[in-house]
Amino acid sequence: MSWPIKPLGELVENCNAKRVPLKQSERDGRTGKYRYYGASGIIDFVDDFLFDGDYLLIGEDGNNLLSRTTPIAFHASGQFWVNNHAHVLKCNGKVDLGFLAYYINSINLEPYITGSAQPKLNKKNLDSIKIPLPPLEKQKRIAAILDKADAIRQKRKQAIELADEFLRSVFLDMFGDPVSNPKGWEVKLISEIAEVQGGLQVSKKRESLPVTCSYLRVANVFRGKLDLSEIKTMQVTQKEMERISLITDDLLVVEGHGNKNEIGRCANWDGSISPIIHQNHLIRVRVINDLVSPHYLADFINSPGGRVQLARASNTTSGLNTISTKMVKDTIVLIPDMKVQNKYIEIRQEIYALIDNLLIGKEDDMHLFNALSQKAFSGQL
Repeated sequence: MSWPIKPLGELVENCNAKRVPLKQSERDGRTGKYRYYGASGIIDFVDDFLFDGDYLLIGEDGNNLLSRTTPIAFHASGQFWVNNHAHVLKCNGKVDLGFLAYYINSINLEPYITGSAQPKLNKKNLDSIKIPLPPLEKQKRIAAILDKADAIRQKRKQAIELADEFLRSVFLDMFGDPVSNPKGWEVKLISEIAEVQGGLQVSKKRESLPVTCSYLRVANVFRGKLDLSEIKTMQVTQKEMERISLITDDLLVVEGHGNKNEIGRCANWDGSISPIIHQNHLIRVRVINDLVSPHYLADFINSPGGRVQLARASNTTSGLNTISTKMVKDTIVLIPDMKVQNKYIEIRQEIYALIDNLLIGKEDDMHLFNALSQKAFSGQL
């Protein structure tokens, strides 16, 4: 490849000076039509805008800089607002915005990132990122090819979202609104149907303990699904491991999160690793009688009826929203007839089998897209 290499700072105009962060209290209750962007994309809608035109936004801080669960660079056009967690760049005619976004999302940014507790991509390091610069027409051609490949990925993602939405509709249809309980199901506290237990705190004091054991953390647990791509270990005693070890179908409930909407999200443990325990930022719920299916209980906690209870009960300290084991125990659950629960579980299994197949295809799409990106940015397209 004989393309010239230029630092990003020479190719764009940095417009960060125009950014203005809005507090949550300034956004609550608004129904604005203007997108409000943060480090990972749209986070809200507001009543006014700061920018009007075509811009490239690049996350400035947050764990997504390293984990890359969502694209770190994204196109924003039209009228919108940006807080102080995303760099705002305007192309100066030397580089195509789409080409630049795809390139930034394809490279490892770790050498440019500072901070450990809070990863940050500062302006100086951002400006120093080296960008290969083929002729502008070539850039546009590469961006157009990657647009088509990305559209395939997005369609599969939409199919997964539709399947999730369909399952939520089935839940509501079979059991009724969990808040108003229109079908008059029996009501019980979680403490009456399950054992609730906290996890172990990760600390340096554990380094001398004799047993190395895998553990689950908040990053492994989402609503109705697990992400086991990274499993960490901690040192424990034999008694701790026996007391905290998970068994198949245990529920794992997120105890604390910066986003109030994510408190209490939960998933069933699939039993794929044994032994395994959980840290103290997850709460374990283990069904102890035959009144409920663990999968029904997980979906209830993830439903509006479960979420609103835990959100109302949560405490907020230094920006972190938390719930306690007592709050989980005191959560009210509808107890439908077991035949109805079992019918729901059958439908649930069919939908999750479909989602699993879609996820396999999604992984294939990702590998193909990455391979295509590598060829594109090495001059092979």
